[in-house]
Amino acid sequence: MDDTVYICDSCGEEIIISIDLSQGSHQQFVEDCPVCCRANVIHLEVSENGAATAWAELE
Repeated sequence: MDDTVYICDSCGEEIIISIDLSQGSHQQFVEDCPVCCRANVIHLEVSENGAATAWAELE
């Protein structure tokens, strides 16, 4: 597993998450922010070279 970061869409904190590359190059899941507890929909894209980009929007 690798790590990447997203910015919580509610409180603006940078959150580190582990990613499971076996789940594909385009992923979407819901995760509660560990700082403000608001639910974020996390969008994750992994490029062909393995670089991951994540962003969030409030659920």
